[in-house]
Amino acid sequence: MSIEGLGRAVMVIPTYNEADNLAWIVGRVRAAQPGLDVLIVDDGSPDGTGRLAEELAAADPAISVLHRTEKAGLGAAYLHGFSVALDAGYDVIGEMDADGSHQPEQLHLLLDALGSADLVIGSRYVPGGSVVNWPLRRRLLSRGGNVYVRLLLGIGVRDATAGFRLFRRHTLEKIELDTVQATGYVFQTEMVTRTLNAGLTVREVPIEFIERERGASKMSGAVATESLRLVTRWGLQQRRERRATRRRERSQAR
Repeated sequence: MSIEGLGRAVMVIPTYNEADNLAWIVGRVRAAQPGLDVLIVDDGSPDGTGRLAEELAAADPAISVLHRTEKAGLGAAYLHGFSVALDAGYDVIGEMDADGSHQPEQLHLLLDALGSADLVIGSRYVPGGSVVNWPLRRRLLSRGGNVYVRLLLGIGVRDATAGFRLFRRHTLEKIELDTVQATGYVFQTEMVTRTLNAGLTVREVPIEFIERERGASKMSGAVATESLRLVTRWGLQQRRERRATRRRERSQAR
């Protein structure tokens, strides 16, 4: 289906053990934005999420399902879903969580902003954005992580780890998905950085993020450690590249 002024649009929703939430969240997406298709990417959920996704797709031609055989990480699921969506000819490709933390009723904010951007992020940390029902430790970890990303990578995005997004087709094509390194949650940061490095425009719009009420979070200490390690590596690599560029420029000026 299509969104006026933007073309064919699809929301990619990755799932792993989200049987309690899937029908609820997909129904809200379809009610909030009837012109938006939904692609569910299930990583072999043992709780029957994949079977439920098939039932939803059978009842609604705007819903499709991509089954993966293993749980290989959030980024890997998104990359597979993005590739399928590009092959299907979509002009706008979005992403959101299946647990209700991203509210489909706020999708219009992202769609409106896409008129002047290549990537739009639903942000918790710009004025007007908020987080509901997170403990203080989780808030500090998230905010601290985003500060670390901004300082180390030199980007101005306030919520580089956010997962409520809309990409234009040309954005995903320009940043070369087959070369993306991250497979876990730090995938979000890499996608923002690649978009900016490609000279494209990123806009943030404020959203209200609500902690899930049902099911278990997939965030863990190992996930946070992977994110920290990769961001540090990217930041140090950028610094080395900038120093090498300056040395070349000085040498050529002599």
